[in-house]
Amino acid sequence: MSITPKGLASSRRGPFDVQEFLAIRTLRVNKALDGFLPSARTSPSTIHRAMRYSLFAGGKRMRPALCLAAAAACGGEEAPAMPLACAVECIHTYSLIHDDLPAMDNDDYRRGKLTNHKVFGEGMAVLAGDALLTQAFEIAARCKGWRQYPHQKIVLELAHAAGSLQLIAGQVADLEAEGKKISGAQLRFIHERKTSALLCCAVRLGGMSANCSRAKLGALTAFGYHVGLAFQVIDDILDVTQTSEKLGKTAGKDTKAQKATYPAIVGLEESRKIAARLTSRAFGALKSFRGKAVALEALAEFLLRRDR
Repeated sequence: MSITPKGLASSRRGPFDVQEFLAIRTLRVNKALDGFLPSARTSPSTIHRAMRYSLFAGGKRMRPALCLAAAAACGGEEAPAMPLACAVECIHTYSLIHDDLPAMDNDDYRRGKLTNHKVFGEGMAVLAGDALLTQAFEIAARCKGWRQYPHQKIVLELAHAAGSLQLIAGQVADLEAEGKKISGAQLRFIHERKTSALLCCAVRLGGMSANCSRAKLGALTAFGYHVGLAFQVIDDILDVTQTSEKLGKTAGKDTKAQKATYPAIVGLEESRKIAARLTSRAFGALKSFRGKAVALEALAEFLLRRDR
């Protein structure tokens, strides 16, 4: 499925191997996460095995990659951004574990594997999610802090994105919308908080790790916001158009659960148009970087052209 506006691929200067970039960052992020987390043998071993089961279940590490790419776009180094990239991934993974629980989305598969509660039980899955959320702040505390962005701002950034006004707000609104007819504005609220907030946080933290200017942080915010929204619209589309094998999770789940999605409210074609508009705005936000956000552009294009 291609919804990226024409000309974006050719706008970048020279070839950029996004698959290689992702593969290398995935290895580095995995190595860092492995070092940050207690080993699977650390007592009580069950909780640490459960945490690691979902954290190393084979995700693309897209949020950490975006965080690291944002740091590079602002002239920063990868090492200072790595704890923040890992912190965001722990929060993302915790949210997936809890989303899959019977009390929430009740899903049996995630990334092609049995969900955490199917392997470790519901109680342990809840605790694994709780532990990963807490772990995120412990990891973030390892960053050195920067002149414009000291530890206080870093912690506030993470806490706000993961809290009851953003990520949790989106999940609450999503649950309350099941089986109900809602407006496009209400659906946008869900997607802004449930998906866009954490993705936007990832790119903002990357910029902060490079001690970026307020102007650049604003551009990264606009980019992350629109990429996050477009990502979720495309996710809604894929849930309708792809198979479970392709997605690595149960296809058609949103429809069966009577969840609010863009295809359900505005139809597939209009959903594709909305995704394309959001994508254009995301790329437009990067113009101020004047060719220095190549990795961010490539990652966004990869993200928004995906078929699973």
